[in-house]
This record gives sequence, C-alpha cells and structure tokens, in this order.
Amino acid sequence: MSTPVISSREADVLALLGEHLSNAEIAARLFISVRTVESHVSSLLRKLAVPDRRALSRRAAESAPADPVPADAVPVDAVPVALPGPLLPAPLTAFVGRMRERGELTEAVKTHRQVTAVGPGGVGKTRLALAVAAELAGDFADGVWFVDLAPVTDPGRVGAAVAAAVGVGEQPGRGVDESVLAALADRQALLVWDNCEQVRDGVAPFLERLLAACPRVRVLVTSRARLMVPFERVFPVPPLSRAGGGDSEAVELFLERAAAVGLSPDPSVRDTVVELCERLDGMALAIELAAARWPTLGLDGLVAGLSDQLRILAGGPRAADRHRSVRAVLDWSHDLLEPADRALLRRVSVFVVPFTAGAAAELAGFAPLDPGAVADGLGRLAEQSLLTVVPSAAGTRYQALETIRQYGAERLADAGETAAARTRHLEWCLAGAADLLDTGGADWRARFDAVAEDLRAALAWAAEQPERRADAHRLALSLAESAFTRNLLGEAQQRYEQAAVLAGAEGEAGEALRLAAAVAGCRRLGDDMFRLHRAASEAARRAGDLAGAGRDLAAAATVAYRFSSEFTRIPPVEEVAVLLGEARELSDAASDPAASAAVALAEAAVVADAFGAVQGSTDNTVEETAALAERAVALALSAGDPVAESAALDALSGARSWAGDAFAAAAAARRRIGLLSPVPHTPARTHELLDALAMASGTALGVGGLPEARQWGRELADHPILAEVGHHATSWLLVADAFAGRVGEVLTASGRFLDAWERSGRQQSFSLGPAAASVAMVHGLRGDRAARAEWLVIVERAGTADEYRHGYGAILDAMVLLHDGDADAALGRIAPEPEQVWKWVTWIWLHWYVALRAEASVLAGHPDARERIAAARATVAGNPVATAQVDRAEALLDGDLPGLLATAAAFDAAGCRYQSARTLLLAGGAHAAAGTAALAELGLGRER
Repeated sequence: MSTPVISSREADVLALLGEHLSNAEIAARLFISVRTVESHVSSLLRKLAVPDRRALSRRAAESAPADPVPADAVPVDAVPVALPGPLLPAPLTAFVGRMRERGELTEAVKTHRQVTAVGPGGVGKTRLALAVAAELAGDFADGVWFVDLAPVTDPGRVGAAVAAAVGVGEQPGRGVDESVLAALADRQALLVWDNCEQVRDGVAPFLERLLAACPRVRVLVTSRARLMVPFERVFPVPPLSRAGGGDSEAVELFLERAAAVGLSPDPSVRDTVVELCERLDGMALAIELAAARWPTLGLDGLVAGLSDQLRILAGGPRAADRHRSVRAVLDWSHDLLEPADRALLRRVSVFVVPFTAGAAAELAGFAPLDPGAVADGLGRLAEQSLLTVVPSAAGTRYQALETIRQYGAERLADAGETAAARTRHLEWCLAGAADLLDTGGADWRARFDAVAEDLRAALAWAAEQPERRADAHRLALSLAESAFTRNLLGEAQQRYEQAAVLAGAEGEAGEALRLAAAVAGCRRLGDDMFRLHRAASEAARRAGDLAGAGRDLAAAATVAYRFSSEFTRIPPVEEVAVLLGEARELSDAASDPAASAAVALAEAAVVADAFGAVQGSTDNTVEETAALAERAVALALSAGDPVAESAALDALSGARSWAGDAFAAAAAARRRIGLLSPVPHTPARTHELLDALAMASGTALGVGGLPEARQWGRELADHPILAEVGHHATSWLLVADAFAGRVGEVLTASGRFLDAWERSGRQQSFSLGPAAASVAMVHGLRGDRAARAEWLVIVERAGTADEYRHGYGAILDAMVLLHDGDADAALGRIAPEPEQVWKWVTWIWLHWYVALRAEASVLAGHPDARERIAAARATVAGNPVATAQVDRAEALLDGDLPGLLATAAAFDAAGCRYQSARTLLLAGGAHAAAGTAALAELGLGRER
C-alpha cells in the first residue's frame, strides 16, 4: 500500500493533538474553525488508520523529532507530511520567459481573491496561469485545481465542470452547483478556470456565489475578455517581450520549440529569427506554430509566407486589434493547405472534444473530400500543428486547440457548410448515443465521457433549429438516460425536462416529465418531484389521457406526504387535498386500474401522515390506514406495476409499524426488494429501490435481524447512485454494525460518512441522526469521551432534538451508561413508559427500548423490574436479540448463572457479538476475563 499523504494543515493539527489540546484549543492556535478541526481529525484517523484520537496523539508524539527540522527534511520514519500536489495539467514543453508577468500575477493572486488573466487567443494565458498556480501550490492546504471550460458550451454547466474537476458529486437535496459550494466552503484552495470567454454569462454568477460561500478559495481565470464583475482584478497578459533582440522572450521561445523538432540554429540565422518574432508580434501560439513549420518551410519560407498574410490582414475589419496577430498566423497556415485539407480542418472544428479518424470520416467525408482520404488528411494537419494527436486506451484521437477550432468554425461559416457539417455531427451523435444505450460494457463510462460534450453541443444546436426539433427531442432523451446511468442526476433531470419542451406530442412531454420527476426523487428534491408530476398531469390532460393525468396528480399528492422531509416548502394541506380530489375524479372517469392504484396510494399516504401527526390516538385510524394501503397494494398488483406496488407496501409497512407490529412492517419492507429486483433500471425503479433498501435495513434492525440489516445496508451503501453521498449511503450500515459490535467497520465507515456529510452542507435527515449517534455510542463503549463528544455534536446537527431525546438517543446513551456500570443513569435515560414516547420509539426502536429498559430496571434494582420483564417479553417475542436481552435481565434478577450464560450463545447466534461479550462480563468470576478478552477482540478494550 502507498504511504498516506497528509496536508500541511493536517500535520499542524496532528502536532497539536500530540500536545493533548482540545479541538477548540487547536482551532484558536491555528486560527481556523472548530468545524475545520473536526474535519481534519476525521481525515487523519482515516489516512493513518488509527482507531481514535488517543492513538493520533500517540502517533504525533512518537513521530515528533527531538529538534525542529525543516519542513522539507522530515525523518523517514516520521508521519509522512507532504504539501498537496498541484492538480494541474502536466506541461509537455518548458515554460519560457515571462519572469516579470509571472511575479506580478503571483502577487495579484496572493492579494486578490479573484484575478482574470486577459489577453487574445494564443498569447499564452493558460501557460502563464499554470506556471503561477504551480508556484503557489504550497500556499493552499487543500490544493490547486484546474478547470478547463473550453469544451463547455452551455453557461449553465459551469458549476458541473468545476464539480468534475475537483471531484465533487451531486448531493441529495441539492443541485451540482450547491454541492460544489458546500464541498469548498471550508477549503483553502486555488482554482484555475481556463478558457472562460465563451461561457462568461455562466462564469460570472457562479463565481460570485462561489467566492461568497467559500471565503478561503481563490480563483484565477483566463479569458479573452473581462468577466465584468465588480470583484474582478484584471491582469492583462501582453505578448512575449521582443526587446533585446536575440535575448528576447519571443526569440527564446522560438529557439526552444525549434530545438524540440530537431533544429539547432547557428548564430548566422538569429537575426532572421528576431525578424520573424517581431513580425509575429510576440504571440506565443503564432511563434510555436512557426517553429513547428520550420523543418518543412525553412526560415525564408516562414518569413515570406507570413509577410503575405500580415499584409492581407493589416487594417482589415475581420477582427479586433488584439486578435489580428493570431488570426494572421492561422490564415497563413490555412492558405498553405491543399483545398481538401482546408475543408477537413473547418469541418472537424464542429467536434468539441478529441475525435477519432472514423468519426471525422463520417462527419467531414463529403465533397470535395473522399471519406477514405480523411485519415491521411488528419495526419497532415497534425504534422502542421493544426491538430494535436491525443493517444488514448481506445486508440488515437485528434483535437484542435480552442483557438484553431474557433477559427475553423468561422471558415466553415464562410464556406456555407455550417448546416451540413452540424447536421452530420447531429446524426453522428444520435447514432453514438443510441449505441451507448444499446451496448453497455465495462468501458461504457469512458465511452460516454469521450463523447458527452459533443452530445451536448449537438443538442444545443439542434434545439435551435425548428426542422431538427424531433432529432433534438430524441437526443435529449438519449442524453438524459445516459446521464442518469452515469450518475449525473442533475443533468439527467435537466435533459428530461428539455425533452419535454422539445416533444412533438403532449403524451411524449408527459412521459419525459414523469421521468424527470423520478430523477428528482433520486436527488431527494421533493419540491421538484411535486412540480414535475403536476406538469406531467397537465401534459397528459392536454393529450386527452385522463388516466395519466389522474396518476400524476395522485403521485404529486403522495409525494407531498411520503417524502415531506425532502421539501424546502411543504405544499399546504388544502392544496394537496384539491389535487387528490381531482385525481379521484379523473381516475373514476378513466376507469383505469393504474390510476385507481395511484389514488389509493395517495389516500393511504394522507391518512398515514395524519395518523403520525396525532401519534396513533385511535385504533380506527391504524386500521383505516392499513386497509387503504392493502387496497393500494392489491390494485397495483392487478395493474401489473411493481414500482407502484412497492410504494403501496411502504405505506402498509408504516401502518403496521404504528400498530406496533414490527414484524409485519419488516415483512412488507422486505417484499419491496423482491418485487423491484427484476424490474428494469428506470429512474422510478431506482428511486423506489433506494427507499426500499433503507426501509428494509431499518425494519430488519427493528426486529433483531442484524445480518439482514447489514445485507440491505451494504446494498444501499454500494449502490452507484449513492457513490458520492456516503452519509446517506452508509447510514443504515453504520447503525447495524454499531448494534452488532463491529467496531472496526464503524470506525472505518464513519470517516466516509463524515466527509460526505460535510460536503453536503451538513444535511439533516431521519437516518443521519441515528447513524451519527451510533458512531458516538461506539466511541462511548471504547471509552473515548472526546471522540464521543465530537460525534454527539454531529448528532445535534444531523438529526432532530426530539428524536434523539426520546427515541434512538435514549437507547444508545443507555447502552453506553450500562457498559460503564451506571445502571441508575441508564434507567433514568429510558424512564418513560413506551406509551409516553411511542412516536419516537415505534418502527425501529420499540423492541430495543423495552428490552433495554427491562435490563436497566434489574441492574438498578427497580421494584417493577419483573413486571417490566414480562411486558417486554410479550412485545419482543420473535426478536432474537431483544429476547436474549430480556432473558438475560430475568437471569440476572433470579441469579441464574446457567441461564445467563445461555444468553451469550443466543447473542452470538443472532450476530450480536458485543452483547455476547457483555454477558460474560455480567456473569463475573472467571467468565469476566473471557468477556474482557472478547471485548478487546472487538476493539472495545479500554485503557483505564
């Protein structure tokens, strides 16, 4: 395994941990927030693979040298410390000259949070920015990141490009832009945004939001034009200096690039080189192109050809002054080409990203070009530095520099071929998109990434052409489906909505909107789900599809109740009631089984929500909810809709839970997974499956099925849709592992959970609080009070106060207190009768609550201990873990040592190794040593 690398800031935190300082003291010493310290401590635990804060302190003390050493001379056996490597493109050629500009731009970036390096295309802005960023890398604890915006054609995708560059995935409940802001909120980083001119309308607003939300982030922009924002510091990038004759930066660059192609000019030609560089106005791109052509044209040919082109452009109206020099070189290079190669250059300018010879032949292979001659033409263009050869695992690809690509696009328009070339590009994209969806394969992701920007560019063009509207609709749907498969959920929703706008029929629009609503569900965006289902209903109504309109209105009503925690603004009850009434009328008029099932589900969701609000005050409400849910299940089954049947089973599971029947609730949740497993992976099925896995894991935990809870929790954690949202993905697995005593797994997964939760902007959810509290419990069992306190702070932010106070928090706290031998405090924590805290302990926590309460009553000597044991036994019958705990309580009360030891085997059989080890401790005598050893093996050994 490679040695873990920690940043300089993490090294500072580690050193102060060695001094046994608290997080608050470390924050004050380093002038950072306590939250940032928490994040660094979590990262150190993960990187150094140590179990707790105490181990970090020991590691710091062991690795600290006796005498101070320079930062670049850390002993080999010390904790490895390295500045974060700059995440920048590796330059293939040496950076030449620009000492003055390099120093001035470096100081500008140090002084100002946003600097724009402005200059004409080809002047060398990118190379200068990269050189400065590499030099400043050591000043930014969280690294330097490069964002290439050249392929981006949609201003709305600037945030997505930044997210891709810095490795930020979309978070549930927020778009990709918000995810980037959350991820960078506490980061000290430098971002280099290159080629911003074509998406300035998207760069400026996103940049303003980024700088406001991320106070320690700085951004260096390269652009041909100012961004025109008030906080911008403009740094004009001039041409290379030409003063000093043969010693000028321009001449130095030419000679260096000439040497790269095998030429070492003797002193006799230096004056000619000086003249050439003067005529090129010191433009870096022009000089590099000229140097590359020297082997074939010679210096005299270069000077003569360039002279002709400059004379043609002098004073002409074709470009602004700052563009004339580069355009002159490109015009000159272009006019030296054969007609077929000119046609090829302008036609391949339509490609946004590197393309293959085969793709070029499909797009550019029409008169006067022979498709069979395209490959040779690409080679000639590459030899003349008008195309760059890009080797890849899939074969050779070609790419035009952005300046040359834009130049080719102008030539394409001049030749009147824009429509023909873009039509061929659109057809190529449609075929490629269809092939992606049909073939799949292990390399699917790489193949999609290789063409995605071209698909987006083709869609943007086609959407503006009335005669291509049908093609644009098809491409939008294909891109949406591919983006969903690629886990680009924000784009998938956007493309489905775009497809709805482009649809030629209302029925097609309605279907696209339903798909968009399902993707919004995967993103945990309740407001969007509600809006899109209502929009789909309107489209269906306009199409004369009454059944579809009724289904979508019922779905909107269901969403408002079933996923209310995912709304930023929950729709008013009156509004939802109107929707449900309209859905009933439409369903009755259509006599459609699927519509009837959707209405029944909405009715069950409404009643279940009302029941939950009054905490199950009447049995009639429980039975009414269950009856409605069972009717919805039956109707969905008859309609042959497994996704709708799963949703109805979710309502039934909730009703059974409120009735106190945890086993029926778990069975209903378990049935959902079996229903959904064979269903094709549509957005609706995926959304339903994610919810089903979470509910199956939680309800299995509630009835003591720890292996099943881990199984479903693992499937949820491993689901690709949740790859970037580790806090939601790992939440139920953390809870199950904590109850089972899988300490190592909890400590490992908690790092991923914390990092993802921080990146998400510290979201709050019904599953996140229990997950964080479970980690806190494990630290409590290990005796690490500092770590437990830190995680309890996270619990306050990730969950809700009432749930923690009366529900899972009472259970987990009591387990720690019993472990510490404080039975009175434990009993105080779970003192209320179950009926008093029913709303908080039903569903998952009821069995754990009553069993733990019975045992605490015995250990605390409560006079009603035996009655509580009897009541608990009736409640938990069938739950192997809770039953073993009740049996243990009774054995302790009766002094029955054989009975007590029998419960250890029962805990082992149920997969609850922690409680098995604790049983041996409670048995005392010779058994206590075995219990202590078993706890140590679990990672719960204590240093007292």
